[in-house]
Amino acid sequence: MVDVSETRSTPGSAGTAARRVAGGRRNPAVAGRDDVAPRWLRRSAGVSWRLLVVLAAVVVVFYATSRVMLVFVAVFLALVFTAVLRPLVELMAKVMPRGLATALSLLGGILFFLGMLTYVGYSIATQWNDLSRQFADGIRQITDFLESGSLPFTITSEQIAEWIDNGLAWVQEHAGDLAGQAAASAGSVAIGFTAVALAVFCTVFFLARGAQLWTWFLNQLPARTRSTWMVAGTAGWYTFSGYTRGTVIIAIVDGVLAFLLLSVLQVPLAAPLAVLVLIGAFIPLIGAPAAMVVAMIVALAANGLWSAVAVGVGIALIGQLEGHILQPLIMGKQVSLHPVVVALAVTAGTLTAGILGAVISVPLVAVAWAVFARLRTLDPPMEEDEDEVADDEAEPADDEAQVVDR
Repeated sequence: MVDVSETRSTPGSAGTAARRVAGGRRNPAVAGRDDVAPRWLRRSAGVSWRLLVVLAAVVVVFYATSRVMLVFVAVFLALVFTAVLRPLVELMAKVMPRGLATALSLLGGILFFLGMLTYVGYSIATQWNDLSRQFADGIRQITDFLESGSLPFTITSEQIAEWIDNGLAWVQEHAGDLAGQAAASAGSVAIGFTAVALAVFCTVFFLARGAQLWTWFLNQLPARTRSTWMVAGTAGWYTFSGYTRGTVIIAIVDGVLAFLLLSVLQVPLAAPLAVLVLIGAFIPLIGAPAAMVVAMIVALAANGLWSAVAVGVGIALIGQLEGHILQPLIMGKQVSLHPVVVALAVTAGTLTAGILGAVISVPLVAVAWAVFARLRTLDPPMEEDEDEVADDEAEPADDEAQVVDR
């Protein structure tokens, strides 16, 4: 007789048998729907939808920023002004009320900016006649050089005159479009003055009561998240202020060196060109070469080819001094971004928001990286050693030998 108890199936015996048949693995026919897809596909799907959520959040942020661009630019400028003037306010606040120190610092910054513009305008007004004559002589020299046949091609004065006539005809045909663009530019100038006025207004409060404003913001958050926000805010402001102050100092040094170089080479409009070099220092990778090209054109038209070559070499040397000495010395490790990251950030910013994007892309990426680096938790770094690598490669062979012996 056969014992019924021996043939009676116990709960879960079918699943156990199926798993045994599968060699210790769950049988896909018995497993649930979640296990039908391969594990790599499930993991890829999880990462993909998370990336899509992050991308959607970034798109929403960019869209919201584009709708309030004036406010964004004003706040960004206010933070720049605050980062530059804050050390002066802290120094003056030791001997006078903080409100008075803030007012004097802002007044000094405005006077410095207006004085620089006044000097540039005065330089243009006093050198305009000489520059016009030198520019005409330079253009004639360039035309003679192009007609001389020293180059593989020849360009005659008649061809140049024809190109100028074609350009004037194009301007006349598109006069309406150009007028519309000029009106739009005038509106942009008005918006720019509004942004600067709002930035100055915000700077007053950031300098006078910045700590109180930050404390008030933290008090609006849950207590469990305040420490994280404090760490992130401290790291972000440290990086942003260091980058801003360092860029301003480097730009001033570049402008002064360019002014001395152009003055020694007797290039006209040395002061305006030096200011152009100063402004170009705020646009990574793009500003300095653009300023160098403009200065070389003025030197070529005014003093000839060798003067333009000397200007180009001199400004290039100033750029090398900035990249290899000034930036590591002034900024230190406050902004530790790889040149590839800087190039990608500037390119993406330029494609997204033009010159404004090129200016703000690097500090924004630097701040984001500083906050991420401060909040993340790193695993112990790997230490590669030749002996360890050799041992690791030998272990699988030893394990296989043990299996064979068994």
